[in-house]
Amino acid sequence: MKKKVNKGPKKPKDGIFVDGTVLEARANAMFDVKLDNDFVVLCTICGKIRINRIKILPDDRVQVKLSEYDLSKGIIEYRYDSRVQTR
Repeated sequence: MKKKVNKGPKKPKDGIFVDGTVLEARANAMFDVKLDNDFVVLCTICGKIRINRIKILPDDRVQVKLSEYDLSKGIIEYRYDSRVQTR
């Protein structure tokens, strides 16, 4: 029996998930991300991205999970493929 491979961004079940664009890479794997609603958020990367050594560069489209307690901080959960056209 084949395993189901979950490709694509996570489904929002717990947390606030928003799409955005990386503006600047900072030290210690921190990034400034401009969300689609024009807010700028300080983000770090999640463990799966660290383990798989996925490079995140400025102008990449990412999915961010915002903290419920402080909306100015978040975690980058997914980096969209740059070859796929997005609006």
